[in-house]
Amino acid sequence: MEPRTSCVEWAVVDSDIGPLLLAATDAGLVSVVFHADEKVRGKALEMLAARLGAELVEVPEPIPASSRLAEPVRQFAAYFAGTLRKFDLPLDWSLISGFNRQVLRELNDGVPYGAVVGYGDLAARVGQPGAAQAVGAAMGANPLPVVVPCHRVVESDGGLGGFGGGLETKRVLLALEGVLPQPLF
Repeated sequence: MEPRTSCVEWAVVDSDIGPLLLAATDAGLVSVVFHADEKVRGKALEMLAARLGAELVEVPEPIPASSRLAEPVRQFAAYFAGTLRKFDLPLDWSLISGFNRQVLRELNDGVPYGAVVGYGDLAARVGQPGAAQAVGAAMGANPLPVVVPCHRVVESDGGLGGFGGGLETKRVLLALEGVLPQPLF
């Protein structure tokens, strides 16, 4: 298979939930990685290089307007400031396929800001009732968290369920969107 892109631009940006690694190809945003300290960043970049077969190019701060990351960085800042409710970015879905891609696209298109959906309900939406555990696996494989809002998927009994970024990160995102109360301190 030929590489999809000649290079992947990446940068680590600060956010309300810690450092995020953002990466984009010529097709769009391809990866968002939580808790992007040096160790996490190294593993994520190795995976991107191997999976995409592309040169990785770090974008210096401040992010230049000409960068593929300029608009994602702007939209993340607006989201965390509470002024953006829906990301409007080109997305590169090449890191996910099959059932997982189908589930994540349904989540992206069908669960708006401030709403939640159960794992089983999401499975039913893609025509696979009873596949709640597989939906959980798809959430764990989401290469574009926050933008493709896997934090909005919860257990049918109201429990938070799991989250690749950690439950505290999930709580912060759901509080930002008004689903959960803001913490007192």
